[in-house]
Amino acid sequence: MRLPSMSQPFLLAPIAECPPGPPGAQVRLAVLGARGVGKSAMIVRFLTKRFIGDYEPNTGNLYSRLVHLDGDHVAVQIQDTPGCIQAQEDCVQVLDSLSKCVKWAEGFLLVYSITDYSSYQSVQPLYQHIRKVHPDARTPIIIVGNKADLLHARQVQAKEGLQLADELGSLFLEISTSEDSQGVCDVFQYLCKEVSKLQHAGSTDRRRSSIIPRPKSPNMQDLKRRFKQALSSKVK
Repeated sequence: MRLPSMSQPFLLAPIAECPPGPPGAQVRLAVLGARGVGKSAMIVRFLTKRFIGDYEPNTGNLYSRLVHLDGDHVAVQIQDTPGCIQAQEDCVQVLDSLSKCVKWAEGFLLVYSITDYSSYQSVQPLYQHIRKVHPDARTPIIIVGNKADLLHARQVQAKEGLQLADELGSLFLEISTSEDSQGVCDVFQYLCKEVSKLQHAGSTDRRRSSIIPRPKSPNMQDLKRRFKQALSSKVK
């Protein structure tokens, strides 16, 4: 399998990085999908509210931002990934190259374009790979059909996206990154909340497992019982 050549990432309006927030209040997300589905545009739209439609292929940018979430500021890290997987390719090598990113992330957006049926077909192997790395079914994964404004070029019907999401047990949304900034924000905000819930549940489980109940000593209880019996016999 021949992977596309990767050049240095270039944005028409570069985004300056900022350091992540305090430890323990961090959400790690990854955006995966085939080439040209709009992954980078979605991330930039969420972070800046601007739409940029012209990108060179990227090698995988990592963005760190403080995001306002339910009254708190949460450090969100978003891993953009190279769009180097197509349904007709042998996916083994590509998925293996993504394993490090998949292990790192806590929540996932699987993006396809409604104008490209092969990008839709690449969602399932990506989903299965994530579940292989994260067997916990609670790990949040959202399937996103992008470019919903290009209805004249649609190749994937909304019902097909919904059917796939139902089969995989995932949430499904169709959005237009170019026309609907709020829809893009809603997707990322929802994923951040789901990851935060999972983190909270995990920390609660760890606290519970670290509390070792003090066992009652059967020997001590037995000694008390025998002492009472001996005492009562002497009284008699």
